[in-house]
Amino acid sequence: MTERAKPLAGLRVLDLTRLLPGPVATQHLADLGADVVKIEDTGEGDYARSMGARPGETSAFFKLVNRNKRALRLDLKQPEGVAVFQRLTLSADVVIEGFRPGVMDKLGIGYDALAELNPRLVFCSISGYGQDGPYAQRAGHDINYIGYAGVLDQIGAAGGPPVVPNFQIGDLLGGALAPLVGLLAAVIDARATGHGRQVDVAMTDAVFAHAVFPLAGLLARLAPPPRGADLLSGGVPCYGVYATADGRHMAVGALEKKFWELLCDTLGRADLKPFHLAFGAKGEQAKQDLAAVFAGQPQSHWIGVFDQVDCCVTPVLHIGEALDNEQLQARGMVVEADGLPQLAPPYKLSEYDFVIERSAPAPGQHSEEILHEAGFDENAIDHLRQRGII
Repeated sequence: MTERAKPLAGLRVLDLTRLLPGPVATQHLADLGADVVKIEDTGEGDYARSMGARPGETSAFFKLVNRNKRALRLDLKQPEGVAVFQRLTLSADVVIEGFRPGVMDKLGIGYDALAELNPRLVFCSISGYGQDGPYAQRAGHDINYIGYAGVLDQIGAAGGPPVVPNFQIGDLLGGALAPLVGLLAAVIDARATGHGRQVDVAMTDAVFAHAVFPLAGLLARLAPPPRGADLLSGGVPCYGVYATADGRHMAVGALEKKFWELLCDTLGRADLKPFHLAFGAKGEQAKQDLAAVFAGQPQSHWIGVFDQVDCCVTPVLHIGEALDNEQLQARGMVVEADGLPQLAPPYKLSEYDFVIERSAPAPGQHSEEILHEAGFDENAIDHLRQRGII
C-alpha cells in the first residue's frame, strides 16, 4: 500500500513571524506537512534564537517552536529583497506575518499588492489588537491582551490581585490557534474558487471570543464575577486546588454530584455531601474541612488513593513530571529531537504519524534551495548574497 501523504502536503507557507504566536501557528502547519519557509532579516533575525541562550548558541525556546521548517534570510528593506519575496509568493499558498498594521503595505508586500501577483494567496496577519480600531497601532504583550479581554481580572485567589499565568493565553489561544481556523478556511475556499482572502486575527479578539464563563457569570449576577469565587475559579468546595502535607497540591474537579459524593465517601467525610455547590459561609467551611483532610497526607498518598477512585481528583504536576506522565507518554506527546524533549502536536489523525523531519533551522540554512525552486540561478543567488539581500 502506498504511504498516504501528510494532510497539508503541497501547502507552501511564507512565514514572516517571530517569537511565540506566529511560529507556533506555522509549526502546527509544518508538522502536518506544509512546506513552511521561515523568512528572517539579514541582521538579528528572529530574536527568539538568543532568548535565554549562551552566546553563539540557539535557545531551547526557538528550537521548541520552529521544527520542520526551512529558513531563508532576506532583507525586505531593499527593493531587490522585496522583488525576491514577490517572486516567492507566486508559488505560495499562504503568507503569514505578525508586524504592526501597515508595515507590510509600506514594504510593498501587503495583501492588495501580493493578491495582484497571486490572486489565490491567503494573507494572514496576527496582531495584538487587529488591523483597525483605535488600538491598532499600540504595542502589547499577552498580559495586555488578556487584560483588555476581561480574562486576567478572573485569574487569582479570592480577595487577592489578578495573577499572571505562566501560560500565554493571548499568544497561544489568540495568536497560534485562532489564526489556523481562519487561515485554513481561507485556503479551502481559495482552492475551490481560485480567490484568496486576507485573514485578520487580533489576539485580544480571540481571547475575548472565548471568555464564555466570565460573560456567563456577568449575565447571571448583573455584575462582574468575583475573582476566585465563581463556580470554576474556586468559589465552591467541589472545584479547586488543595494543598497536601508536603506542600504539593491536588486538583479537585468533582462538579457532578455523583463525583462529589464519591469523593466525600472516599475521604470518610459523608457529612460534606450537602455542600457540593455551596457558596458563602457554608461553602467556605466545607472548603476548610476538605483542605484539612488533604493537608494530612503527602501528595503521593492521595495519588495512590484517587488512582483507584474515578471522581476527577488528580495531582497538580510540574512540567518535568508531566513529561514523564504515563498518559502523555502513551499518547506520544513527548518526542526527543535537537537534544531536547519536544511537545508533539495535540491532534491524532488516522493514517498520519507525526515525525520531526527537520530540526529548527539555522539562519538562512535553506536559502539556496528555496531560491533555486523559485527559478533563481547560481549567478543570481551569488549577486543577492554579495548585495546583502540574502
